[in-house]
Amino acid sequence: MQTIRTARLIIRRFGLADAAFIVQLVNQPSWLRWIGNRNVHTLDDAETYLSSGPLSMYERYGVGLCGVELAGKLIGMAGLIKRSPEAEIDLGYAFLPEYWGQGYATEVAQALLNYAIHMLKLPRIIATTQLENQQSIKVLERIGMQFEGIIHEGEKSLRLFGYGNR
Repeated sequence: MQTIRTARLIIRRFGLADAAFIVQLVNQPSWLRWIGNRNVHTLDDAETYLSSGPLSMYERYGVGLCGVELAGKLIGMAGLIKRSPEAEIDLGYAFLPEYWGQGYATEVAQALLNYAIHMLKLPRIIATTQLENQQSIKVLERIGMQFEGIIHEGEKSLRLFGYGNR
């Protein structure tokens, strides 16, 4: 995945040096509520998470979760996720709470959708949200994704949004 620049933000690949930020982000109450516990509590845990998650996905599929920077400081993560060779590309994002409400999620989601369509030439992108996550639902609707229904992952029910042809 290439570095993407928006009007205010830089979306760039993670490296192991970003482990401290990962520990901070994935232990936020909002992350735990909306995304889930990844059992990342130390720098070693974060390096393992990065190695087996985003860094591995970059190598296997050319996409993955990336760091989102504002003025040189990491404020969130976002990216295009491919969980298996058969899986559709999934758009995802999460920000530290102090950066909510400033349009960063919409800016990043739109940039990633544009990258997927115009650079990667993907015919379809999906995104999922928890049923009650109104902030994420609004972001996905703002960038033109359409609600397609409720899906079930284990015990969780999620809203599925799509952009492009099924």
